[in-house]
Amino acid sequence: MALAGAIIGASVGGWINDRFGRRKAIILADTLFFIGSVIMAAATNPAILIVGRVFVGLGVGMASMASPLYISEASPTRVRGALVSLNGFLITGGQFLSYLINLAFTNAPGTWRWMLGVAALPALIQIVLMTMLPESPRWLFRKEREEEAKTILRRIYPPEDVENEINTLKESVEMEIKEASNSDKVSITKMLKTKTVRRGLYAGMGLQIFQQFVGINTVMYYCPTIVQLAGFASNRVALLLSLVTAGLNAIGSIMSIYFIDKTGRRKLLLFSLSGVVVSLVVLTVVFHETTTHSPMVSPADTALFNNATCPAFNATLDSVGSAGGWDCMKCLKASPSCRFCASGSNKLLPGACLISSDTTEKQCENNERLWYTRGCPSKYGFLALIGLALYIIFFSPGMGTVPWVVNSEIYPLRYRGICGGMASTSNWVSNLIVAQSFLSLTDAIGTSCTFMIFIFITTAAIVFVLIFVPETKGLPIEAVEKMLDRRTLNFKFWQGNHDDGDDEVMKQKTQSV
Repeated sequence: MALAGAIIGASVGGWINDRFGRRKAIILADTLFFIGSVIMAAATNPAILIVGRVFVGLGVGMASMASPLYISEASPTRVRGALVSLNGFLITGGQFLSYLINLAFTNAPGTWRWMLGVAALPALIQIVLMTMLPESPRWLFRKEREEEAKTILRRIYPPEDVENEINTLKESVEMEIKEASNSDKVSITKMLKTKTVRRGLYAGMGLQIFQQFVGINTVMYYCPTIVQLAGFASNRVALLLSLVTAGLNAIGSIMSIYFIDKTGRRKLLLFSLSGVVVSLVVLTVVFHETTTHSPMVSPADTALFNNATCPAFNATLDSVGSAGGWDCMKCLKASPSCRFCASGSNKLLPGACLISSDTTEKQCENNERLWYTRGCPSKYGFLALIGLALYIIFFSPGMGTVPWVVNSEIYPLRYRGICGGMASTSNWVSNLIVAQSFLSLTDAIGTSCTFMIFIFITTAAIVFVLIFVPETKGLPIEAVEKMLDRRTLNFKFWQGNHDDGDDEVMKQKTQSV
């Protein structure tokens, strides 16, 4: 429900950004998030809790496109990428912090109310702080509030650069206003007919869709489940390892802050996606080995648990008279009510296939045996953890932050809010599709085949970046539009291509001189 709210928030957020300004849009997003957190904390039944989740989702969706846009438009060109990446780091750092906060409230009275209610605090703090910050100077120029915009730009840029920045921005806005006066109001059809907007949307929306379809949120949402699928039975161990994953995600975002304005957006994306392919190959192989080499089921071991045998395994014993090739994985997949109790001396030795119940689970664990509900014991489990860690380390600096940076700077000013909203909406819709389908896919075709699908999607993403995504490193926002207007889609990328951003930067510098 939170994701559904985020889709709506991102959809209307573009219009709100263009109509009322970036600053007011962020304050509205914070207010919605604050209201949602309070409703959740005070919920007396599931329906009210769901209403709170929708409010939180609306705020998150709106902020997801408004925040990078505001930061980008209020930042000096030379550090714009780093500052938008800093926003990504604070999101991943916030996720890590939320794990710790939830851990702290685990034993507190009314645990979940504190966990959900404490989220109102950062929203309230940001509402107060945003009232002290100025509006985006680019939005002010667009609304013909030039003096306010010039005052803000003089606070952002050094004296030797500010006049050139003001003139470039003024020229860009005047051109857009002239274009707007000669045409009808903004429409999707007109946007798609505009070459610079269309090429910007190819890159922006494509990156947002691929960001989700390479599987990041399946790793983040279902990390405890994936860890269990890799053969770690304990819920506590799975949650602690998830905390490590969230920490690596935050570290990767810090790396992005350093590299994005040095190496450029495009190179960072390609490096990130190449690493993700390698990580997914590791995960695919590990999960294939885990599922095809799981411990056998022992009828004698199963018989030690009185009247607790899995019904499906019992039926096989009655008809065949033996285990019939049953292993741990076949036991778990036979029925939602079947679980595997590993051998006490060595978890890789044959164990028991039992019915799922609290009594049976306690009986298994009291004998110092491990109770498996999703994955099976495996000697390759640690390699799955290495694969997960590599995935996060490679994904976070590139695909984790660059799509938001590119979307904050690639669209013409007149369409920036609407296009940013469309791109954010595509991100949240993709997020919802992947999150809702992951567990169903793992049940239907297995974990290894699911990760193999992500390999093909990630390979397609690499080709997409080579063809559709231009380099915007070091370009003033107003110069990006000129570069898109001249740039052709790089379908023959293997023949080598020039660096669009560097060429445009040189032209800007020459004109300035």
